[in-house]
This record gives sequence, structure tokens and C-alpha cells, in this order.
Amino acid sequence: MNQSVVQSVDHVALLPAYLAAGTAVLVLVTDLVLARSRATLAVAALGAIATAVGAAVVGAGDERRTFCAAGDCSYVFGGRAAVVGVLFALLTLGVLGLSGGHLRAGRAPVGEYSFLLACSMTGGVVLGAAGDLITLIVALETLTLPLYVLVGLRRGSLASAEAALTFFLVSVVATTLSLLGAALLYAVTGELHLGRLGTLLAERAELHDLPLTAAAGALLLLGLAFKVAAVPFHAWAPATYDGAPLPVAAYLSTASKLGGVVALLAVASVALPADLTGPVLALLAVLTMTVGNLVALRQRRTVRLLAWSSVAQAGYILAPLGALALAAGRTGEARAGAYAAALAYAVFFVLLEFAAFAGVTALRPADADGGTLEELRGAARRHPWLGAALGLALVGLAGLPPGLAGLFAKVTVVRSLLGGGSGWLALVVAVNAVIGLAYYLRLGAGLYAAPDASNPAPAAGAARAVAVVLAVATVAAVVVGFAPQLVLDLAAR
Repeated sequence: MNQSVVQSVDHVALLPAYLAAGTAVLVLVTDLVLARSRATLAVAALGAIATAVGAAVVGAGDERRTFCAAGDCSYVFGGRAAVVGVLFALLTLGVLGLSGGHLRAGRAPVGEYSFLLACSMTGGVVLGAAGDLITLIVALETLTLPLYVLVGLRRGSLASAEAALTFFLVSVVATTLSLLGAALLYAVTGELHLGRLGTLLAERAELHDLPLTAAAGALLLLGLAFKVAAVPFHAWAPATYDGAPLPVAAYLSTASKLGGVVALLAVASVALPADLTGPVLALLAVLTMTVGNLVALRQRRTVRLLAWSSVAQAGYILAPLGALALAAGRTGEARAGAYAAALAYAVFFVLLEFAAFAGVTALRPADADGGTLEELRGAARRHPWLGAALGLALVGLAGLPPGLAGLFAKVTVVRSLLGGGSGWLALVVAVNAVIGLAYYLRLGAGLYAAPDASNPAPAAGAARAVAVVLAVATVAAVVVGFAPQLVLDLAAR
């Protein structure tokens, strides 16, 4: 008797993905039928809220699996997937709030802009629940592909077009490496499911020791390192961020980086052996945090400074995974702590980085770029509350109180490294954190310096529109700073 090939589908597990994809479709229909910007943006915002609520509700219950074969599932929605889904949905909602001035200026069509954001959100929601390499890579590309267009969607901007082309070319190379690594892993093991790959490579030493396995794992990791903007695969990030509209740059530096981190975590924690991934990730972490911090010291443009600082922050995210390079870091407890620390730091970073970009957007004229550090000089004197919110985000990124979220994030990373026997890597993190203080405090101090009379103040309407997003992001960062264990517990699920 032939076994039925018809699989039962858990639609509850797929609910967040349905809501995200449905948002994209509804945005298109609303823009086509009503052709009203406010209605289109309202549909996109309500869809993002519904997606966040759906992910939280589904993730609050037991882990749900679907698209399964022989016990291995392509879609696994649990607590960690819920955290990722909620973050992507809220980031999308925040970017919509930041985009008011940009869209009112007529520099981008509202319908297409909102549709592309919703499509990217869909990829992020699915990415968190991916259980095999194909779903993982397709979800990551669904997250990334709309961003090529969003970066270059600003009408009449040569810098935006150049940034989009740079981003596209580098991402194509990254995707090629990832797909080649996945194909070679399939050639070695005959498996694509992450859990099954990890089991086979752990149980069969002859597969683990093959040079082809090492090459496949390295190619897969390096391809994903492009998405995180890890050194030496980082050169695209500063130019792309600086050429993109400020709201899109905010999404790139948070959601896009979060997607790369989630994909790397899925591969490193489940699919590939720790003794293979550990040395590669340790090297990437050291290079990324060191180069990012040193180059950020020389930046004069605001967005480029934030871009290089986000490169350095990616190194801190990867650092706990570098502990896998040593045997002490491969025990069950040490590995679980490393994975939770990396994801928790990513959550802290996303909140603070988004708040920083929201602050820059609020303090700049409507639809302007990030400008130079000199152009932000004295901005906090003219707009005390907006300046204070940006200053708090910068202090948090530096890891200083009262930015408790950033402080606890770095403490979590260092504690994880010490617990895994990687004291040398904890020392590198500490030294780089001190280097990072220089440029974060320089930007923060400039906000309260004597103002430059030639610096134009932002339009009041634009400032009010962005102020709500900035306030919410700041409150979220403060709340998380007072309850860091909650984030760690969610990341460990």
C-alpha cells in the first residue's frame, strides 16, 4: 500500500506568515482601488500590528510544526520564532511611522513602498521558523529582495541608485555562496533539514571529516556573513546606508541585520558541528568589531558613523558563537548560553539602533539625509526631548548607564564568553567597547554643543510625525533595560 504524500498543514503555525503576506496583498488592493495614501499606510500599519499580535499569540503556546516528513519539519514556530516575528512586524510599523516626510515629499510611491515593506516583513516572519536550508535561504531572500528596490526607490537621487546597485551586486554574490554551500552539504549528507544535518554530521565521523564538508560549511557561513555585514564582507553597508532614505537605512541596519543573525544562529546552533563553525565565527567576530570601531572613529557623516558602528555591533553579536572554537564552549550549557546571548544582544541592538535612526530622522529636515555630525551640532538645545532620546540611544549602544539595555547586552556577551572558557575573546570585546565610547560620546556631546546658526531646523510636521515612533522606541529600550532577563528567557526558548 502506497503511503499518502498528502501532508496535514498546521494553519495556526502559519498564521503569522498568512497575516504578513495578506498585508502585502491588501496594501496592493487598497492602493489600486482607493488610490489614497492615508488608506494605504493605514492598511500596512494595521497589518503589521496584526502580524505582531498573531506571532505573539501563536508563540505563547507550545511549539508548532508543519510541512514535516519522517519527523523532520520545514516550518517550526516556537518561542524564538515568535520573538523574531514580533520584532520584524514592529520594525516594519516603526519604519512606516518614520517615512511620513519622505512619502509626503513625493520621492517614492506610497503603494509600492508599503507593499515592499510588507513583503520584506513576510520574509522575516518565515525566516524565524525555517527548519531546512531551502526555507531558510528563500525566506532570507524574501526579506532582502524588496530592500534593493526600497534603497533605490527615491526619485531623482543618484546616490540612492548607486547604493541600490552596490547592495544588489554584493547580495547576489552572498546568495550564490550560501546556495553553493547548501548544495555541497546536500551532496555530502543527502539532507536539507537543519536538525537532520546536525544529527548526521555528529553521528557519522566519515562525513564530518570530509574536506568537502568543511568547504560547504565555510561557504554557507561566509554567504550569511554578507547579510550581517561582517568583516571582510562589510564594504557594501556604509555606502548603502548613506545612499538610502533615512527610514530605509533604519530598516536595513536593524531588520536586515537581524535576518542575517537569525539565519547564522539557525545554521550554527543546529545544522553544522560546533568545532567547524566556532573558529570561523571567532575570527569573524574579532575582525568585525575591531575594524568597525576603528573606521567609525574617522567618520564625519552621521549615517556612515552609525553604519560602521553597526558593523562593530555585529561583531559583538557573533562573539558568543566564537566561544564554540574551544572545547569548554561546546558543552550543552555553554552552547545554550552562547546562542541565547547572541540572540538577546541582537534584540537589544535592534531596539537601540532603531531609536538612534529615529532620533536622527526627527532632528533632520523632512526627507533630508543624515547629514554630517556638524549639522547635528546643538540640535539637542533646540529640541531637548528629541535630543535626549537620541543621546540615550547612543549611550545605550556604547554600553553605558543610563542606557541599561546596551549595558546588560554587553554584560550578557562577556558572561557567556567567560562561561565558555573564552576569556581572550571577552577581553577583545571589552577593549572594543572602550574604543566605541569615543565616537558615540563625540556624537552625543555634539548634540549639546553650541549650535550652528546655519543648521536648518526640521519642519515641525515632520518632527511631530516621527516623535511618536522615537518615543515608543525609547520607552521600549528603557523597559527592556530594566527587564533584561525577560529577553534572555525568550531567546533561550
